[in-house]
Amino acid sequence: MRMKEITTLGALRASGYTPTSIQDELAQNLRQRLREGQPSFEGLLGYEYTVIPDVERAILSGHSINLLGLRGQAKTRLARQMTGLLNQWVPVVEGSEINDDPMDPISKFAKETIAKLGDKTPISWLHRDDRFFEKLATPDVTVADLIGDVDPIKAANLKLSYADERVIHFGMIPRAHRCIFVLNELPDLQARIQVALFGILQEKEIQIRGFKLRLPITTQFVFTANPEDYTNRGSIVTPLKDRIGSQIMTHYPFSLEVAKAITKQEVKGRAAAQIHVPELARDLLEQIGFEARKSEYVDGKSGVSARMSITAFENLISTAERRILLNGEQDTCLRMSDFIGIIAAINGKVELVYEGEQEGAEQISLHLINQSVKTLFFKYFPEIKKLEHKDKEGPYDRLLSWFYGDHDLFLEDGLPEDVYRDTLRAVPHLEALVDEYQGNSAPAEKYFMMEFLLWGLETHKKLNKYRTIEGFKFKDGLGNILADL
Repeated sequence: MRMKEITTLGALRASGYTPTSIQDELAQNLRQRLREGQPSFEGLLGYEYTVIPDVERAILSGHSINLLGLRGQAKTRLARQMTGLLNQWVPVVEGSEINDDPMDPISKFAKETIAKLGDKTPISWLHRDDRFFEKLATPDVTVADLIGDVDPIKAANLKLSYADERVIHFGMIPRAHRCIFVLNELPDLQARIQVALFGILQEKEIQIRGFKLRLPITTQFVFTANPEDYTNRGSIVTPLKDRIGSQIMTHYPFSLEVAKAITKQEVKGRAAAQIHVPELARDLLEQIGFEARKSEYVDGKSGVSARMSITAFENLISTAERRILLNGEQDTCLRMSDFIGIIAAINGKVELVYEGEQEGAEQISLHLINQSVKTLFFKYFPEIKKLEHKDKEGPYDRLLSWFYGDHDLFLEDGLPEDVYRDTLRAVPHLEALVDEYQGNSAPAEKYFMMEFLLWGLETHKKLNKYRTIEGFKFKDGLGNILADL
């Protein structure tokens, strides 16, 4: 007989089932996975040697966990994946509000039911996906929400005195007995509410309107917190922090490769098949996040979520897709000018300091894109030196001389593919430079590289780039003319 087919306490006893706390259950299943070489958590790229080992150690130790990190660092996703370490099914006393284990009941209801029915006590089965509770800690959360309160309607219906503990309506935490309970943004919880968690974490006691109940609740607590909240909105009270077994720091990706892998994983299947995406475009997109995290215009304490790269990539693809739909074309390669489409995704994901607010969100977004181009430029083209020999011709002199000769280039955002390519090819020496230094690039990427080269020269003040309503205009800057004079 399969365990899930068991419907009475007597049959459960005969099966050899033994009660296990959720902490032991998680630890036993994790040990088995580690012995078999199976991953304990999947899809959490960049955490393989940092966060995940810390979480595994905390689970093996039976600790409650506080995941401390900035926004967009997969804290909630990590907590949700812990359900994969639970048994697929566990038995509960049928009708129990707090998932009583039939072999180890803790509520008055379950104890009285078992005393009355004995081995005939009906049991039901709880799937691991239903053993996950999540609550966002906001200032309006009350003790009644988390712990419970007296229910006057229940008292009236059952004709019970308020001295009878059966009038209690249990809150989320008692109902999460034998489950994973995630409390997000813990510092936002009022200090007096945090105090109510002491007894549960340490003494397994809950107090409700004068009732002091000894309920040995075995809940796996996972808290999340943002370091910014410690100073801006609230803090974790020291006695509660002392009772949390492991505090684990999360982080943003350390490298472009990991950041690209995360974005590719999250947008999988959403990229239009008819749009070619150069690897350089993916690098630039992720570099924007790295530039934002160190920018003097962006509030570093707030962090820059990994969601920015994901939504920016989606907007980038949609910008190119919209262009080919309007032009009646079948396929295209991304263009540098398509990056104008990601500004809306950046604006909502970065918190600006005062200087950034003065500049304006859109200008800061353009600045971050330009900084990304500047950072990656020398991986593809020769370095631009501040001091150059006047007698020796530099790699860009011929190209720049065309702009110095009172010429300019205007690239409209929605140009059809053939017009776009002809416009770039019309600039003398531009295609030759790309062929010389990036001749191994895919043919579809040549024009992206040509445009990238122009953006790179502008970021190094060799050209000026102007944004109009319709597109980008490149021309020689007054500074270059005066320098030559």
